[in-house]
This record gives sequence, C-alpha cells and structure tokens, in this order.
Amino acid sequence: MELSVTLIGIVLIIGVIWVLLELKRFKHRALAIFLMIVVLFTYFSFTFVFKDHKLDLSSMEGIKEAGTVYYSWLSSIFTNVKTLSSNAIKMEWGVNNSTASSLNLSKN
Repeated sequence: MELSVTLIGIVLIIGVIWVLLELKRFKHRALAIFLMIVVLFTYFSFTFVFKDHKLDLSSMEGIKEAGTVYYSWLSSIFTNVKTLSSNAIKMEWGVNNSTASSLNLSKN
C-alpha cells in the first residue's frame, strides 16, 4: 500500500513539473487565446446590451452613459451568477427517491 501511495506521489510531482515546463512554452499562446476571448466577449456583450439603447458615442456624456449601462449590466450578470451558485450549493443533491425507498421497505 505504501508503495502505491509513494508511486502516485512521484507521478504527481513529475506531472506537475512537466505541466509547469509546458506552461512556459504555452504561456504566450494562452495569453493570445485569453485576449481573443475577452475581445469577443466584449464585442458580443456590447452588441447585446446596446441593441435597445440609443446612445450617442460621439460625446463625452454618451460615453459616460454607455459605460454606466454596460457596467450595470455586467454587475447584474455577476450578481445573478452568485445567486444561482449559492442556491445550487444550498440544494440537497443526495439521492432522495421515494419510490426506491418504498420498494426497499417492502422487500424486507
């Protein structure tokens, strides 16, 4: 048993070292992919948020209003994700099948 735990530990250490070395090479590619995702998210979210708003982006007041609307939308998304996550955590995820429970009781 000790041999298998030691072997798993050694394999994990080797795996972590290998991943760290690969990440050095992959760092620039990962950064480029991350930036592309951020740009695409920003474009599509701006398009979605401002499709119903008539904003004048040629004036400073219009840019301030656009920023207020966009950040309000963005904060509401984070609030909704937080609420959804906390409600999912509070749920009982165990097996609660009353039919299976009654069948087990009738067999005994």
